[in-house]
Amino acid sequence: MRERIWAPPPPLLLLLLPPLLWGGPPDSPRPEPPREPGPLQPFDLLYASGVAAYYSEDYEQAVRDLEAALRSHRRLREVRARCARHCAARRPLAPPGASPAAELLFFRALLERARCYRSCQTQRLGGPASRHRVSEDVRSDFQRRVPYNYLQRAYVKLNQLEKAVEAAHTFFVANPEHVEMQQNIENYRTMAGVEALHLVDLEAKPHLESYSAGVKHYEADDFELAIEYFEQALREYFSEDTECRALCEGPHRFEEYEYLGYKAGLYEAIADHYMQVLVCQHECVRELATRPGRLSPIENFLPLHYDYLQFAYYRVGEYVKALECAKAYLLLHPDDEDVLDNMDYYESLLDDTSDPASIEAREDLAMFVKRHKMESELIKSAAEGLGFSYMEPNYWIRYGGRQVENRVPSGVNVEGAEVHGLSMGKKSSPKIDRDLREGGPLLYENITFVYNSEQLNGTQRVLLDNVLSEEQCRELHSVASGIMLAGDGYRGKASPHTPNEKFEGATVLKALKFGYEGRVPLKSARLFYDISEKARKIVESYFMLNSTLYFSYTHMVCRTALSGQQDRRTDLSHPIHADNCLLDPEANECWKEPPAYTFRDYSALLYMNDDFEGGEFIFTEMDAKTVTASIKPKCGRMVSFSSGGENPHGVKAVTKGQRCAVALWFTLDPLYRELERIQADEVIAILDQEQQGKRELNINPKDEL
Repeated sequence: MRERIWAPPPPLLLLLLPPLLWGGPPDSPRPEPPREPGPLQPFDLLYASGVAAYYSEDYEQAVRDLEAALRSHRRLREVRARCARHCAARRPLAPPGASPAAELLFFRALLERARCYRSCQTQRLGGPASRHRVSEDVRSDFQRRVPYNYLQRAYVKLNQLEKAVEAAHTFFVANPEHVEMQQNIENYRTMAGVEALHLVDLEAKPHLESYSAGVKHYEADDFELAIEYFEQALREYFSEDTECRALCEGPHRFEEYEYLGYKAGLYEAIADHYMQVLVCQHECVRELATRPGRLSPIENFLPLHYDYLQFAYYRVGEYVKALECAKAYLLLHPDDEDVLDNMDYYESLLDDTSDPASIEAREDLAMFVKRHKMESELIKSAAEGLGFSYMEPNYWIRYGGRQVENRVPSGVNVEGAEVHGLSMGKKSSPKIDRDLREGGPLLYENITFVYNSEQLNGTQRVLLDNVLSEEQCRELHSVASGIMLAGDGYRGKASPHTPNEKFEGATVLKALKFGYEGRVPLKSARLFYDISEKARKIVESYFMLNSTLYFSYTHMVCRTALSGQQDRRTDLSHPIHADNCLLDPEANECWKEPPAYTFRDYSALLYMNDDFEGGEFIFTEMDAKTVTASIKPKCGRMVSFSSGGENPHGVKAVTKGQRCAVALWFTLDPLYRELERIQADEVIAILDQEQQGKRELNINPKDEL
């Protein structure tokens, strides 16, 4: 059986890039090969050539050019950063001493720096740097790791499955919402006959990898190794910061006006450009704390290194270093009571030869904070004087006290002393910003309570039966065949989650429209509306919510197993995910940011049938692997749960027949009410008024034409 793997569609890129004049360098072995002789080839030309070869089904050429494009992209960054550092050292802008011609000396230094930078790049790139100016579209593709999307498929065609897994994983890390790529990775593993291939992110940021390793060893109470990795992470962080700042010195877009029509004077032009460079450099703090594919940085990232280290050094008996790290942390959070207590305690542990007052905060962070504050003052002053708006973000924000991205702080009593470290217990479920309650009334007769959260091994979960009668299930199933379209709700993709099933759907408004037009019974369309409202009231009541629960989206969905494609299936009908955040199984985190539907608060699934095989609904841990509960759908059964990372879930493969359900998502924020639902409410109100008028006139609806 041929595997059907998602591959990227032909992009607009081919129409926008320059003509393909060069086919790329010969293939070279990995890891990073020696540099090819001659000038560095522009990565956008290599990328365009690789994409063109891919669509011409010349996969060997595609791999050569795409790999060369990635090497060229890395080399270009390396050269630019290196030349910026080289010229900053050789041509300082602030010459020692001053003279009557100080201004000329400044501009001479400026011109020499520019000449040095251009000469350095030309020499190292083998030609003028202007050849490597690329469009925003290409720049965006490399930032989103799109070349790896093409590479993963090309590697499969060449039967290089391990490389395909690496490329697919590298792309997926930066695009966690891309469910097809996650399925591709599983398919490649199956095709290779290896279930546990080590997943490698080929573009991993070293400082983030070391930080994660430090956290892992810290939580295992291996404090010596934790110290080693956190110190390595800091060295890598400050090195990455230097590179990030150097790369900020490149071209910038002038957002408020067209650059070609820009007529500012000398000092204004220099100030405008420099302010953009400085703001970019100032933002490196956020850039270095943000994982690939995420919009939000890791909370309080840089200070956390010192928070971990102050406690780890204490645990290995190095009290001076513990005190240095505690004082470093306090540079950014001077009012942190836990660390202030720790600092006092560490001072009490010093021997008589050590003067606590002589022990200062770590020099690396002290210098960093000093520069960061000076930059902040300069940007604010410039904003006021030059008339542009700027608001300083809180780069070291801590929600709810000292905490890391996935731990809650706690006091740890060690050797009779209260020393505050970070909690080393098993990670708790993600925090929900509201009181968790359940067990409210079910409101309707005949509804059967089956399981609560505890019985379903989770948080904010409930399973109910008899929400629909057998007759209602048959009626809904019947109307489904008359209103559903393939790919509805997924931009027409008939198989949005798996190539082995057909996906069809319909909204409430569409059902009412078809009912009003006589294409399906209006009574059946009205039933769809009524049972979704019934489900909303049950969820609102059972979870004892203090505010109104609104519809966010309502969707009748059917998944049909495609014949001839069910042998040895290993995929899911719907991959494991969360409903209001981007699930990151490797980091054991769920990122509440776009493109996730962050406004969703509760979800429910109301099942219509059980005459199919497979299709069980499953809850998992945040690793997306450990199943905590499995639910077999049947007529009238409803499962409901809170929509966040505390409830990852998915659907097992439907291997025979058709599985139908009403999927409902709810929000507590009226700003995100479902527009189609509001329109459906208006249609229902009109229909009710018409029926009321007919009753008052004693008109039998059946007598209508």
